[in-house]
Parts: sequence; structure tokens; C-alpha cells
Amino acid sequence: MKKHTFKDLSISDLANKERELRGELQMLTLKKRVGQVAKPHRFSEIRRDIARIMTAKRLAQ
Repeated sequence: MKKHTFKDLSISDLANKERELRGELQMLTLKKRVGQVAKPHRFSEIRRDIARIMTAKRLAQ
């Protein structure tokens, strides 16, 4: 996601999105251990999105 999409979200929406992304990252990690990851580039995308959300939450406070 682009960083401008996070600017319009409320803090509770950001927290929900962060929770969702962390769950997706956890599922990808489990799939990686089994060897079934179809899109390994998603790891870095998700980590970047989580960092963007954390930054947006910090700036919104």
C-alpha cells in the first residue's frame, strides 16, 4: 500500500490494519517453514506496510 492511503485512516483503523498485516506475516512465516510460499516478496512488502502504519499512528497522536 502507498503511504498516502494510511493518512486518511483513523487510529483504530490503523490498529486493525496492523493486526491484519501481522497475522498475514505470521501465516507467511509458517508457510515458509513448510516450503509453500508462492510470493516471497510479500515478506518485505508487509514489513514495510507495518512500519508505515506505525509511523502514521505515531504522527497522528
